[in-house]
Amino acid sequence: MRRETYNELRWNPLIGSWIIVSSKRAVRPWRQVEKCPFCPGSEETGVGWDVLVLDNRFPALRVDALASRGSRGLYKVERAYGYSKVVVETPDHEGDLDTIPFVNLIKYLRVIADLTEKHCGDPKIEYVLPFRNKGEVIGVSLTHPHSQVYVLPFIPPRVKRELSMIKEHREKTGSCLLCDILKAEESDGERILYSNSHFTAFLPFFAMWPYEVHIYPQRHVGSLPQLDPEELQSLADAIRMVVGAYNRLFGFSLPYIMVFHQSPCRDSGEFHFHVEFYPVHRSQDKLKYPAGIEWGGWIFTYDGLPEERAGELRKAFQRALVDFETKGLKPFGKVPEK
Repeated sequence: MRRETYNELRWNPLIGSWIIVSSKRAVRPWRQVEKCPFCPGSEETGVGWDVLVLDNRFPALRVDALASRGSRGLYKVERAYGYSKVVVETPDHEGDLDTIPFVNLIKYLRVIADLTEKHCGDPKIEYVLPFRNKGEVIGVSLTHPHSQVYVLPFIPPRVKRELSMIKEHREKTGSCLLCDILKAEESDGERILYSNSHFTAFLPFFAMWPYEVHIYPQRHVGSLPQLDPEELQSLADAIRMVVGAYNRLFGFSLPYIMVFHQSPCRDSGEFHFHVEFYPVHRSQDKLKYPAGIEWGGWIFTYDGLPEERAGELRKAFQRALVDFETKGLKPFGKVPEK
């Protein structure tokens, strides 16, 4: 008798990366179900919590994963060993990272830092990838504020490429690529959006998404567990400001993807931790749809100038700053005036 659920990795020999295949995820709930499974008092959550870690009911990876078939020639197959976690950031059914209590946001970062440290201790795990999808157009099936953490038996191709470029830059210059990017952005100044004592948010010179924002630590640090308590609070402050600006950019709650880029579990110290945001809107009523050149060639096109978009975003950051101060939630840093 065939088992209902298979979780496997299939190797794509054309681009040299693994594809995660999960037979059960096709039947996961779409849009809001009658009773939210993340609200307090549900079967999964119980009561008396503020930030909660759950096992994903429809996991892409699992420690008892089974493959539906074996490898054959070019087509390699492995078990999709790993973990699929959900982090519920607040008991409240509605909200975003700019509206949940700040203590929740700090605790949320501590939780994913702890998950990173814990699972990197597993010799079968190569990478811990926390990310947050927000909004129906992103494909979010449950609207209660939450993030996900994929604990992977391989390094994601995007991170592997970043690490390769970081190593190449260090061999050529003797310095960290991301440290040098941050210096270049600070020297130029046009795309800086917000900075506090430990982190800087900016729209990168090489942005691929219209209102893409990156948050870089000012200290060379590889992953969330390496941040000290003060830096963790500063990161929470920077994230709150980015999300607050997004939600004031067009006057509605803006959909976005947030991804934590951190070092592989066994990195030698080369990698530089950072957070990247990818909103899908290119204007108030238009979405950015990746086209053939982007899907087929991995070459992004950018309509307009990043500096113009940064100017729009900076005004939204200023509005967010004023709103937070009015509510007695004084941000840690400042928005540049230019």
